[in-house]
Amino acid sequence: MSVALMWEAKAAGDRGADLLAWARAQELPAAPLRRETFRAPGERVLVITWWDAAYDADVPELPEPEAGLVSRPVHRWRFEPVEG
Repeated sequence: MSVALMWEAKAAGDRGADLLAWARAQELPAAPLRRETFRAPGERVLVITWWDAAYDADVPELPEPEAGLVSRPVHRWRFEPVEG
């Protein structure tokens, strides 16, 4: 069984590079099977981590960045693979 966690944040002002650096520097207490970091127009950063765990398992997630770094609360989603 596996689960993918998505973490997406929008940087405050023109701080997209700062938010990207912050997200890339965050270490999790356990290593995921895979971790990818993306950026998009609008100063957005997305991090996806894959875990060998059940959908509702307690797995590490990236924290909320400091208040001045983001323009809104972080969005978080969990996904499970679909067979076929």
